[in-house]
Amino acid sequence: MIIAVDGPAASGKGTVARALAKHYSLPHLDTGLLYRAVGENVRRLDLDPTREADAVAASNFDDALLDDPALRTDEAGQLASIVSAHPLVRAALLQRQRKFAQQEGGAVLDGRDIGTVIAPDADAKLFVKATPQIRARRRHAELKAQGSMLSFDKVLADIRVRDQRDMGRDAAPLVMAADAGILDTSFLSIEAAVKRAIELVERQLRLKAANG
Repeated sequence: MIIAVDGPAASGKGTVARALAKHYSLPHLDTGLLYRAVGENVRRLDLDPTREADAVAASNFDDALLDDPALRTDEAGQLASIVSAHPLVRAALLQRQRKFAQQEGGAVLDGRDIGTVIAPDADAKLFVKATPQIRARRRHAELKAQGSMLSFDKVLADIRVRDQRDMGRDAAPLVMAADAGILDTSFLSIEAAVKRAIELVERQLRLKAANG
């Protein structure tokens, strides 16, 4: 069983995806980490994230990098948003993601193009969203806990810029799959959001079974 979870930054898709993976005993992949790894690799190699050739050169990284705490920083997130706009970077990471999705037993993947590009035939698809202000509040709290001094206004501005970049890029833009269930986490607790996510997945699985 493959479950695709998409949505913008700080919408709660990662939390929901991890909970679904635990509930259904499936492996989970945060595909955004792959792009954060490319961005961080670009930084370490002193390359230019806006140059596609440089970003592609940084796409060949060791899996150990995915466990590096540096990938959770705001800088890594900003770099990820830049490098992910390059078509050749997305192509370089495509098979890596599809291989994970198609492993025996299935998997849960979260990102921005899982239900539309990586696993368009997923058994269940969710699109997780929340208002920009609430997403910025969540992200600001995370960064503050990490010791960041970024203001809320700066975080909100960054969220809006990332949304525009993610939705406006030519290569696999952030869009909701036509057959995805919408999960708005704006005013839901984590527990309520997870409960609703499981309900949406179960509904899709029942429909799929009924339609053969």
